[in-house]
Amino acid sequence: MTVTTQTVTVTVDGVVVEVPAGTLIIRVAEMLGTAIPRFCDHPLLDPVAACRMCLVEIEGQGKPQPSCAVTVADGMVIKTQHTSEMAEKAQAGVMEFLLINHPLDCPICDKGGECPLQNQAMTNGQGETRFEGTKRTFPKPINVSAQVLLDRERCVSCARCTRFADQIAGDPFIELLERGAKQQVGTSEDQPFDSYFSGNTIQICPVGALTSAKYRFRSRPFDLVSTPTACEHCASGCALRTDVRRSTVMRRLAWDAPEVNEEWNCDKGRFAFPYTNEGRLTHPLVRDDAGNLVPASWPEALRVAAAGLAKTGKATAVLTGGRVTVEDAHAYASFAREVLGTNDVDFRARAVSNEETAFLANHVANKGLEVTYGDLEAAKSVLLVSFEPEDESPIVFLRLRKAALSGTTKVYSVAPYTSAGLAKMKVTLLTAGPREEVSAIASAATHLSGDSVILVGERAAQTPGALT
Repeated sequence: MTVTTQTVTVTVDGVVVEVPAGTLIIRVAEMLGTAIPRFCDHPLLDPVAACRMCLVEIEGQGKPQPSCAVTVADGMVIKTQHTSEMAEKAQAGVMEFLLINHPLDCPICDKGGECPLQNQAMTNGQGETRFEGTKRTFPKPINVSAQVLLDRERCVSCARCTRFADQIAGDPFIELLERGAKQQVGTSEDQPFDSYFSGNTIQICPVGALTSAKYRFRSRPFDLVSTPTACEHCASGCALRTDVRRSTVMRRLAWDAPEVNEEWNCDKGRFAFPYTNEGRLTHPLVRDDAGNLVPASWPEALRVAAAGLAKTGKATAVLTGGRVTVEDAHAYASFAREVLGTNDVDFRARAVSNEETAFLANHVANKGLEVTYGDLEAAKSVLLVSFEPEDESPIVFLRLRKAALSGTTKVYSVAPYTSAGLAKMKVTLLTAGPREEVSAIASAATHLSGDSVILVGERAAQTPGALT
């Protein structure tokens, strides 16, 4: 079946383009390479038109309109700040209002050097201000959670953080309070922003109002060396960016990976990295005749390691641990089989049953990735067996929650009770106490179809018959 997408023809700054109906004006401008300033707009969040920075002129409209919230119509003629004096003046006016109470914290603000407000004040603002009053101030910072600090006077009320918490994470514990000039970000009755995903609000905040307790005042963006990497804490496979200064990890950010974690990651992946610095080996060590570890060169260390491994013969096993990436695990396994001559390779530091071993051999070994995150969101039904996504694989939780709330996917769970994480996904519970999962799995067949996806958690291996 071929799906036909209805298109419309619009003109942006004199350029005629055909785009799908319902496309936001700001997205059409992006397609044409035209940069429209914005603070509240984010492609993964619902439009809100809160900051008013993206105003454009639409032919036939008497006033400038927010391009982040208005969809195109056939024949629409749009002028951005590049071709419209109205749009240019409107954006400069909005910027002037935003800067009235914004402090001159740039030299000490963690956002300095990568701040949209800094950049857009230069490109779309004025060179001087008419404001001569006293700026609004607040006590700072406020700990909205153990990891997130809030400087309220920097906030431009873009509502990115509140929309993320409500729409993406399902944790509406942070909100815009008060009205008018008194409006500020806060938590309900001073309760903490208790979310597995609170760190994402730091990354998407466009002005440095939300900062990281671990990173605050520790470095500047231009002092950092950035390296793309993969998160090691669970099986989600999140793409991350690790920022290092003087051989020390300063912070980790979610990388833009639409096929995997989109632009999000959990707080463990974002903040749980200090172990990479404490007690880290910076050079090879070998034992001397007295059994003490002493520094050595790489050639000497490799020679000693090779000699030690050669003495063991085939009485060798390799245990990688669960934090290595798939690529690293494959390299370790190849080394074990081809160089050490052993097939005893594992990553589990726990008791293993024959049932689990047979299951992995028949359904996992020598097979590629058969279910992608896209497949997960497109499935009509998903069955969770002994699996708590929010705790065990947070990005699976976010993708499943998005699919469930959109109405395209029905999620079922074999579990003793409906946890807070399962409730956020509107899960239908198939109640099963400990060691009762087998009968619940059998009854779940009535809810599944040919395109259903079954996600099995590690705990299922502890129940005889659950994997078979």
